[in-house]
Amino acid sequence: MMNLTSPPGTVEMDDHALIACAQQGDRQAFTELVTRHQDSIVSLTYRMCGDFRLAEDAAQEAFVRVWQNLHSYKPQYAFRSWLYRIATNAALDSLRRDRPTTDLDSLSLADPGKTPEQVAEENLRIGHVRRAIAQLSEPLRMVLILREYQELSYQEIADVLYIPVGTVMSRLNSARTLLRQELLVLLEEA
Repeated sequence: MMNLTSPPGTVEMDDHALIACAQQGDRQAFTELVTRHQDSIVSLTYRMCGDFRLAEDAAQEAFVRVWQNLHSYKPQYAFRSWLYRIATNAALDSLRRDRPTTDLDSLSLADPGKTPEQVAEENLRIGHVRRAIAQLSEPLRMVLILREYQELSYQEIADVLYIPVGTVMSRLNSARTLLRQELLVLLEEA
């Protein structure tokens, strides 16, 4: 087993080195991969599911799938794209199994620098955006979340979703247009 903790002044192992170790059965290397990517995967699955409990379950399922399929990972491809694809599928599976509910953890607590009216208005805006994103079709929602929340490049999104870059651009444009229209409707109703 390799020592994954680096003494000061040395370079940490990169993802590909950790993957190579994990493919040989090194659980500590896999644990380091999970630790490195856990926050971004939970964030991705939360944006897709809208429910923190579902997001955590989907993220955990994604890492189980990664472990089970690590032997099939090809190092010439970006690990992050492969991981995001698995996490996206796990989130979609979670959504199909369990309808999302309101996540109490996502509600803002009072900020001492803001008045109750400002907090209520901010929560209302956040709720409008979440509802508008939830109204998008699955393909449009996935592209929007991967670009705007996960900050993936067009090429990375194409790799994650196995679609051409032109399709990413088209879907992103459609998602933004529909989101803008839906937000205008929601704001007029408010």
